[in-house]
This record gives sequence, structure tokens and C-alpha cells, in this order.
Amino acid sequence: MTTFGVCCDSEFLDNGKAFGADIYPTVKIETRAQMISKKLAVRSDFDKRWNRRSETSEQYALRMKLRGKFLGSVGMMFLLMVGMTASTSLAEKNSNKRKSKQNQDRVLRKLLSQQSVGPLDPGPPQVPAQVQLGQALFFDGELSGNRDIACATCHHPFLGTGDELSLPIGTGAITPGTLGHDRVIGLGREIIPRNAPEIFNRGSLEWFTQFWDGRIEDMGVGFISPAGAALPPGLPNVLAVQAMFPVTSRAEMRGAVGDADILGNPNELALLEDGDLQGIWDGIMVRLLLFPGYQALFEAAFPNVDSGDLGFEHAAIAIAAFEAEAYTFLDSPWDKYLEGDNRALSKSEKRGALLFYGKAQCSSCHSGSLMTDQQYYNIGVPQLGPGKGAEAPLDFGRGRETGNVADAFRFRTPPLRNCEVTGPYMHDGAFSDLRKVVRHHATSLKSLVSYDPDKHLDQSIVHATFDPTIQTEVELTIELDRLPTGLTKSEIRSLVKFLESLTAPNLKERLNVTIPDSVPSGLPIDGVEN
Repeated sequence: MTTFGVCCDSEFLDNGKAFGADIYPTVKIETRAQMISKKLAVRSDFDKRWNRRSETSEQYALRMKLRGKFLGSVGMMFLLMVGMTASTSLAEKNSNKRKSKQNQDRVLRKLLSQQSVGPLDPGPPQVPAQVQLGQALFFDGELSGNRDIACATCHHPFLGTGDELSLPIGTGAITPGTLGHDRVIGLGREIIPRNAPEIFNRGSLEWFTQFWDGRIEDMGVGFISPAGAALPPGLPNVLAVQAMFPVTSRAEMRGAVGDADILGNPNELALLEDGDLQGIWDGIMVRLLLFPGYQALFEAAFPNVDSGDLGFEHAAIAIAAFEAEAYTFLDSPWDKYLEGDNRALSKSEKRGALLFYGKAQCSSCHSGSLMTDQQYYNIGVPQLGPGKGAEAPLDFGRGRETGNVADAFRFRTPPLRNCEVTGPYMHDGAFSDLRKVVRHHATSLKSLVSYDPDKHLDQSIVHATFDPTIQTEVELTIELDRLPTGLTKSEIRSLVKFLESLTAPNLKERLNVTIPDSVPSGLPIDGVEN
């Protein structure tokens, strides 16, 4: 309705209609009385405002004070209401976070319980005198035919107890005394066919196998080993048994016929037949016991053994004792979580752990407290290196030991503690990056078929051995049912975060202090300025 402000007297009304209503829009007519009433109201409001002009300063101040208190009270009430709302919202948010974390822990701990995963037993305490002897032997090139390589050369503390190479460079290097990528292979030499594994936490009694192909195994009533019945008695565990064999390998430590050692002397160990294991072991002991320092160390480590009865098995026992003592680290965030500390892992690390023990099925092979079932699988790892035996350039892995064609290209599940620092990965070092090796597990067939050494290798001598035409045999027998599928990039990142939580704190510094200042033979220690 349109309203016109028309001032009119009642005599202008005709039957309730204003003049001209038939030709204008309907109008609302105000009477003179209504108009006067409005004017009086306006005047009253004006008078109130005008009267304020006559207020004294004290009256004005009092009125403003009362008005300020009123407005302040209203404002305070408003702020309190906002604050209470915000506090409630924050409390609810924190509560939801706590519930989320508690739910993560509840689910993860249930998975761990179902899969019998708990703190790893480090194994029995080691004899200190044996540890001291083992440390000297581990770093001493006197054990090698050419006196140019030690156990530590391929399992060095500076390099995460490995050598940072896809495949190791053994004796006869052009650059003796160097480590990792500084080692240059000698003329006529061949790279070692398999990756040098890390040696963390090997003192645990849960270990019953050694080597990528499991050729050493504790059967409960004795050991399976390459020595067969010739294995000396008295070896306490698979770690000591393993220490018996690298010194017998020509490529790794013993050397070739005609070699001279770094002092220019003929390599007498290389003249022995490959099958004469006892002769090789005896020859090394003859060397060691020429040094008064070793005489004293062996006597202290084995006080009940006559010097004439000392054999290389005693050296192997000492090396194993040192490795177990020096390289057992069970205080990573993951180990603390296994001990009951829910705060030891971040939320993203827990997401990775839930994947590891759940959807991704990693724990179906990396199982138990050791994070390995010590079994053998073909997960589609590209074949690299010179290969082994009659099947070279292929490496049949476990199949070489069992003679079973079904075991071809199967290799032992590696443990995972400190894996962040132990690359390259796989039996032949096919992957140098932890994230890429996780991705390979998730897309193994595609990864094998599309494998590009340019993207994964940083060792040219190994790169040159890659032959795409021989990978088909691996592809045909790959065990896809053992591998995860459908992992997203985000899930792979979470898995990597979890794997990084397996790293012991201050690892580099703790490894470095395991290196002795010198060894009884007086030979230089690889990687150390002497």
C-alpha cells in the first residue's frame, strides 16, 4: 500500500474515501489529531536532547560512568560467552585427538599381541675378554690372504655396519684401506655376487640362519654349513659359525693363486685348495699367534684352552661375541613402544605401523621381534652382478642350497632395525633408496619389468651387469601373493616413517666408538687415518 503524507480535515472525507481516490492509488490518510500527536512526540525527544545541554559536568560524568559500566558488563558477558564457546571447542578438539591416539594404540597393540611381537631379547651376555679379542680380529687385515681387507671393510661402523655398495669389492682392490665408493676393483677381480648385510642385533638367540641363502642353519642338534662334518665342534651359535667362512672365500678375503700381500710377501693362504677349509683356518691361526698381542688376547679370552689347541673356531667365537656386544641396539622409538611407551611413536609412525602389521601385510614375512621369519621368497628383485655357480649370470639363491627348482630366486627375509642407514637394499643391492624399495614391494611385477638401473644404482660396475633379457625367469616365479597391493603414495610415506622409527638414537656416534685405535698386527685399520 502506498502512503501519502496528506494533511486534511474530516470534512474532506466522503464516505471514508479521500478526494480523488478513484483515480489515485489507495492512500492512508492521517487526521490532524494524529499529525499533532506525532509532532508532540518529536518535540518531546528534541527537548530531552536539548535539556542535556544544560547538564552540569558532574551530572554528565555520572551519566557516562553509569553508561560505561552498563556497556562494560554487557561486553564482559559477551567475551565470557565467546571464551566459553572457544574453550569448549578446544577441549572437544583435544579430546578427539586423545581418543584418536588411544584408538591407534589400542588397535596396534592388539595386532602386536595377535602376531606375538614384543621386545627383542638381545641374547646372553658376552665374555668381555672375548669381546676384546673379537674387536681386534674384526678390524685386522691379518685374517685376509693379501692382508688388505678385514671383516670391517664390508661391515664398517662408518657405513651402518655395511659398505654402502650394491655389491662389495673384495680383496685385491687398487685402493686398499678405503671404504665404500672409494674402493676400486683390482685388475682381473670380480665383484662379490651378493650385498653385504648389516650385522645389527645378531646376538639374539632367535637367529637360526645366516647368509642370504640360509646356507648356515641351526637344526637344534647341530649346524648345517658349507663345511659339513668338517665344521669344528664347540661353536655356540649361527653367528660364530658364519664367521668361519668369509676368510675361506677367494673373492672376499683369501685371494688368488699368485697374489702377493701388501707387504710384498707371497700369499700362502691362496695356495691352499678351495676345499681345504681346515688348512685355511690353521694357516690364519699360525699368522695370528706370531703376534704377542694376540697371544695375550687369546689366553685371556680362552684361559682353559692350551695355546696348541687354539683353532680358528676360537677366533670365530670371539668375532661373534664382539658383533653381538658392539652392534646390538634396542632403544629405538619402536623398541621403546614395544616396551609400553605409547608416546615413543608419532601419529604418522603409528599409521605406518598399523599398515605394516595390517593392510600392507609386511609382517607376514618381516615377523616377530626380529622382524624376519628367516624364510625365503622371490619378490621380483632384478638380477644384478656376476651371478653364482653354473647358473651365472643368474643367482638361484635358496635354490642353490636345496636343489629345488621352486626355490630359485628366493632369498631370505632381511631384518629391519636401523634399515634407514643400511642401504642399498635387497640381496644384490638393486635399490638404493628406502622409499623406492617399499614401492617395489607394492608394485613388484611392474617394478621388475620396468627396472631402470639409472634410477636405482650408483655403482657403475654393478650397473654394467644388468641384462634385461634374463629377468623373465624371475618374473615367471615371482610370489605375488606374499606382497601388498593397492598402497597409496600416502601409505607408502607412512610405511617409510615407521621404518625410520626403527633407527636407534645417536647411532653414528655409538657405532664410531666401536673402532679400536690399533690392532695387534700393526696393520692399518680401513677407513681410519693411521
